[in-house]
Amino acid sequence: MNQYNPKIHHRRSIRLKGYDYTQAGFYFITICCEDRIFRFGNIDHGKMILNEFGRIAYNEWVKLPERYPNIDLDVFQIMPNHLHGIIVIPVGATLAVAPLNSVAPLNSVAPLDAVVSMDHDIDKNRARVNRAPMVGDIVGAYKSMVANGCLKIYKSKNELMGKLWQRNYWEHIIRDDVAYHRISEYIINNPIKWMNDKFNPDQNN
Repeated sequence: MNQYNPKIHHRRSIRLKGYDYTQAGFYFITICCEDRIFRFGNIDHGKMILNEFGRIAYNEWVKLPERYPNIDLDVFQIMPNHLHGIIVIPVGATLAVAPLNSVAPLNSVAPLDAVVSMDHDIDKNRARVNRAPMVGDIVGAYKSMVANGCLKIYKSKNELMGKLWQRNYWEHIIRDDVAYHRISEYIINNPIKWMNDKFNPDQNN
């Protein structure tokens, strides 16, 4: 029998109890790298400079509406050791996972920039099911695709990657325009204010 470990057995979900995560809404998502290691690049003069792993993180986020055709992406930002983004599930959306071979290739995504604002059209001809994916399903798929892409690079160099992502993720439901503008400005300005960011391990040094 495994030894009782209160740190494991008393884990609490950070999802909001009783909230229907399949309903339409704006979701502010933050996903962190394990131990907040700088995996995706660095900040240089207030601008995020993506490395090869950061480009994978960027491209896989951009492709999420290809995998989940009825979701929209709002502003998002890849940072050295985390990602901030807003996922939108439109009113009345019934979503299906698109076949993997329908996902756009890496060289077909929009040009890289410090921050991206996207408005994806919904392809009404795609197959659907009568269930919208949980936000956690989308985040889980994203984390898996990024980890797999990064792992291929590590293996090609005969190097060990270790655990890429932190176990869980942060989520905030955006309930009104005031909150939306505050959060979107935070995401956009994240690289500029990196020195004082709570995810920057050097902020207190």
